[in-house]
Amino acid sequence: MAVKIFNQISLKKFAESCAEKILNANNSEYFKAPFKHIVIDNFLSDELAQNCLEAFPALDGESWDFQNDKDIEVKYRSTWQSEFDIPDGMVESIRIFNSSLILNAMAKKMDIPKIVPDPYFTGGGLNMTMRGGLLDVHVDGNYHDATGLNRRLNLILYLNPNWDPEWGGEFAIFDNEGRVCLKKIAPIFNRLVIFDSHDYSFHGVPDPINFPVGVGRKSILLYYYTKEPRPNSQVRISEPHSALWVKRGNLDKRGNETREYE
Repeated sequence: MAVKIFNQISLKKFAESCAEKILNANNSEYFKAPFKHIVIDNFLSDELAQNCLEAFPALDGESWDFQNDKDIEVKYRSTWQSEFDIPDGMVESIRIFNSSLILNAMAKKMDIPKIVPDPYFTGGGLNMTMRGGLLDVHVDGNYHDATGLNRRLNLILYLNPNWDPEWGGEFAIFDNEGRVCLKKIAPIFNRLVIFDSHDYSFHGVPDPINFPVGVGRKSILLYYYTKEPRPNSQVRISEPHSALWVKRGNLDKRGNETREYE
């Protein structure tokens, strides 16, 4: 299927619609416990979402880094380093996600002023998990070396048409110790999840997924930052740290609680 091209006027209208969806997201079902998060179905327009799916690269390309720590992380992650690494057909949607319209809506909804996107795409971009892959319960890193900013929000757009509950791969939200699963969110096509990223926002896909052979669990994952540090109530470790994994005793892959930084 050919990728549809949109002009600036159309993209702005799409961005305005997406911003309204964020501002009007249902607080009562999702918002507060155990950490702040929102879930929005049919987030992008049908055309943009389909473009993203069509543009999602195959695993035989050079745009993937395979994470293979068998007990905690088995997945593929894109190697974007700038906007010029984004596949054609997906650029428009990433522009929307990183636009001031969406930033302002997320800042207001999540009560985090002055958030900015990551033009370096450090750790962000595309994720694909194949049958048997997983992502252990963890909290994410807190510091962006290239800018010195503090990570505050994660955004995930799922791109899995015809998802079946027997496939697994739900996004799991845990209590503030990462021990008890409190909620699972199905990774259905064009579903958006935005959540607070801090030292108590434990999440993951801890059970090996059961997607059909050759079918990957696909998502777009972006991070957002502020100059201001996280509130004290969200800080367990004040120094910069990488992702901290429950199966590793809340340490990173090297067995450390903190890390060196630039």
